[in-house]
Formats: sequence, C-alpha cells, structure tokens
Amino acid sequence: MTTSPTIAIIGGGLAGAKAAEALRDNDFDGHVVLFSAEDHLPYERPPLSKEYLAGKKKLDDFTVDPAAWYRDRNVDLRLGTEVTAVDAAAHTLALPDGTTVGYDKLLLATGSSSRRPSIPGSDAAGVHYLRTFDDAAALSAALTPGSTLAIVGGGWIGLEVAAGARGRDVNVTVVEAAHLPLLAALGAEVGEVFAQLHREHGVDLRLDQSVQEITTEHGTATGLRLGDGSIVAADAVLIAVGAAPNIGLAENAGLATGNGGVLVDASLRSSDPDIYAVGDIAAAQHPFFGTRIRTEHWANALKQPAVAAAGMLGKHAEYAELPYFFTDQYDLGMEYVGHAPEYQRMVFRGDVAGREFVAFWLDADNRVLAGMNVNVWDVLDDVKALIRSAAPVDPERIADPAQPLSVG
Repeated sequence: MTTSPTIAIIGGGLAGAKAAEALRDNDFDGHVVLFSAEDHLPYERPPLSKEYLAGKKKLDDFTVDPAAWYRDRNVDLRLGTEVTAVDAAAHTLALPDGTTVGYDKLLLATGSSSRRPSIPGSDAAGVHYLRTFDDAAALSAALTPGSTLAIVGGGWIGLEVAAGARGRDVNVTVVEAAHLPLLAALGAEVGEVFAQLHREHGVDLRLDQSVQEITTEHGTATGLRLGDGSIVAADAVLIAVGAAPNIGLAENAGLATGNGGVLVDASLRSSDPDIYAVGDIAAAQHPFFGTRIRTEHWANALKQPAVAAAGMLGKHAEYAELPYFFTDQYDLGMEYVGHAPEYQRMVFRGDVAGREFVAFWLDADNRVLAGMNVNVWDVLDDVKALIRSAAPVDPERIADPAQPLSVG
C-alpha cells in the first residue's frame, strides 16, 4: 500500500498561498500542508504601507484566498503554527507542541522580519515596526489627525508610511542616515526626486542624521534625540531601517546560504534536492543576468512559487522574470524593472521636475540594466525589451520623448 506524498510549505504570506495554488493547479493530489506563524489567512504585504494605512483597503481586500478555498482544495492550513526546526535527513518538521510532520518535498517561504537596531529606548511603548497586519493595525491606530510621527529610515517603507500619514493630517519627520532618501536603491538623481516630493507635502526630512536615542517618559516614546543633539518630538515612532530575511530554519537544516538568503538555482531548488525556497529568502541564480539575485519584492512572492511547484512535481522550470517593484506616494506612481547594482550612468526621458519621466540605468557599454517609469504608463514592456536585448543604446535617442522606446 502506497501513501500519498506530502509537500509542506513553511510561510503563510503571499508566496506560501501561491505555492499551494500552483500545486493544486498542476493537479497534485497529494497532501499539502501550509504552516503560517500568523493567525490571519495568508495576505499580501504591500498594502500594509500603502492602501491600508491610507484607509482605502481592509484586510479582506488583500487576503489571497478565503478560508473556503483551502478547505475545498484540501489544503491543510495550520495558522498560528511556527515550525521550530527542519530535519532534512529525516524529512521532518518540528512543531512547538513537540510533534513532527513528515514531508517528501519542502518549500521555504519564510519571508523577512523588520530589522531592529540597538537604539536606546527602542523597546518603549509607542515604538512601531511594520511587517505584519497586526503591526499595521497598531500603527494605524496611532496615526490620529494632528498627531506627530517620527520615522527612522528613508527607504521604501518609511517613505510610503510618511505619505500615508500625511494624507491623514499627521505631522511627519523622517530621519535618514544617508544624504538622500533611497540613495542605495536608486542613486542620487532619483533620490532627490523623492526628497523634493516629500518636502512639498510637508514632511520634515532630516538627512545625514543618526538617531542616538528614542526619548521616553514613563516608558512611552516621546521622540528622537539625533546625533547633532537636536530633539524630534513625536507621539509615535516608526523604525523602518530594512528587513532581515528569515533564514534561521534553512541554516540550522544545513542548507547552503549566502547573499543574505538561501542559495537556490534557477529552478529555486536549494542545496538539498527536496527543499526549495522562494520570496525574500531566495538568493536565486538568474538565467538572464548570470548572477545570484535576492530581492525583497512582491513580484517574487507572486511569481516564484509556480516555478518552485513545477520543480517539486518533477517538471522543468526556471525563474527568469526581471526584478520588479512599484510604489505609490502622494500623486507619484512608479514602476522599476531590472537589476543595476553597478551602473555607470543614468539617462532621463521626460519631465523630471514635473515628475513625469522614465529613467534608465546603463552600463559602460550603454546597455540598459534597469528602467523606472514615474507617472508615465504603458512603457514597461518597452523597457523590459531594451533590457533583455542586451544591445547598446544611443543615450540621446532614448532620452528624446519624440523617439520610440524600442529595440533597434
């Protein structure tokens, strides 16, 4: 008598839910068990710092699938259950109650956690992080009209929350260690665009500043003391200094790690042939760029699970999507595609001051490595084509809005 194979998924976010969907869509009729450390049904995370804080969406609006979906498709969804260990040799997972669950194939979709710097006072009441829905709900409750929010960190989460808070008539100060927001992600030219955007909407940007202490009174945060000795008064503090990939289970299981994540090939298979990894933790070999890429963006959580599911079912598939992310802040909408950690120059097309433009990151041979459209739509496919062509471009031509954005 044979038993049905078991595929276990660790991680109850978008990636975990999409993996369960892909397995059933590929007619896998074995046992699927999905472990989620949170008590909520799997949901998408981008709305936490965007539409949810702006009051435009509720949790149900960005929940991936209703409870009935898991029940009807016989997916064993274990909410509020955090796997404590993976025994790769025995093919078992240890649970908090001391029991174990066996698996034939395993998908790690454990995501990331908010980085928690060792700032004095960071354990005080009124100090917030933003990673889960419960985090977002607590932060939202603190954003009352006329109140003051101090944000440590001028990255994507910090700026998106700043925009949402200003839309709710909250006074906002953003403290950033670099001399511009988003400097590491986008470079100085585009960082200046976002700095000006937030200043125009009344955000107090404190750049080139360190946070020495979160000031407190009776155990509750009252603001920040900066490196120059100045004090930023606040009713609430958000620490948004990046995310740390949750790779502890993988490391303890003996999987190869590096580049901040779990090393996987283009099929998203780890150093253990029965374990795959997707999403924030996957440092994946990219077929187009010829290097390992790990990004903490929604697109990977959405699209990588189908590739991993195919691999776990014995089918050939590779993840070759170009890295992609987006943001919406005030009246600025932006899409970025590509990978340009060592670009040589930037080219702008359109009205940068008016925030309607396309930006390109080029290498030394004038090949497009990445592109970003700001309030200019229907060009994403053209930008992708330029990147995938790997052909040199004429910088003056792509800078000219009168010229088509096309290969050749």
